[in-house]
Amino acid sequence: MKLAEVVADGFGRVQEVVHGSVEDLDAGQLAWSPAPGANTIAWLVWHLTRVQDDHIAGLMGTEQLWTSQGWLDRFALPFPAADIGYGHRPEDVDAVRVDSADLLTGYYDAVHEATAAWVAGLGEDDLDRIVDDAWDPPVTLGVRLVSVLSDDLQHAGQAAYLRGLVLRDT
Repeated sequence: MKLAEVVADGFGRVQEVVHGSVEDLDAGQLAWSPAPGANTIAWLVWHLTRVQDDHIAGLMGTEQLWTSQGWLDRFALPFPAADIGYGHRPEDVDAVRVDSADLLTGYYDAVHEATAAWVAGLGEDDLDRIVDDAWDPPVTLGVRLVSVLSDDLQHAGQAAYLRGLVLRDT
């Protein structure tokens, strides 16, 4: 298995969990919270997608799909365009509302397709390229990809867990 195939497989697993977490849920279920101030499925999927879009676009040197494909306008959230959800307070989490799961999966799928197309061209030597020298040690492309995958899988797993709670309580 080649490097690009391993990374693509990892992002493919994120996509599977994202779809499985939101499938057939309505707006109320996507906005359901197990306790005041806790994350919702809608926020988790929006956030993990924003992080992937932001970080991968940065690595590719392109504009994020959030703005270039109009997802910012479709979601119509009360946040600045660059907001990815980091440091959100409970009222910010509650503000992430969607009419249907299709908006979440549509945005995720667009980001996934861009990610997969870019990853397909990566080679072994690319992993050692420094992509962020603001850290000590500097962050390599390989470390950044693992970071994005780890963050995405954690949040996707949280969304899947919440789905089980939502379906149990409804």
